[in-house]
Amino acid sequence: MLVLTRKTGESIHVGDEIEVKVLSIDGDQIKLGISAPKNVDIFRSEIYQLIQDENKNASQLSKDVLDFLKNNKNS
Repeated sequence: MLVLTRKTGESIHVGDEIEVKVLSIDGDQIKLGISAPKNVDIFRSEIYQLIQDENKNASQLSKDVLDFLKNNKNS
């Protein structure tokens, strides 16, 4: 993990098209601004994890349905 120190108004670049800027710091909260192309998805980590969990559950359900259909094909 790369750790950087930035002050309000300073930014970092990720590749050529993504900029992360520190907008403000208030106690233990930091406001970040992210400039990225529209095709780049940006999520808070807790939301990203929920999406991953839901996708995993959905794919398991699909596998279970396919297995059920396969096993009951001749019934």
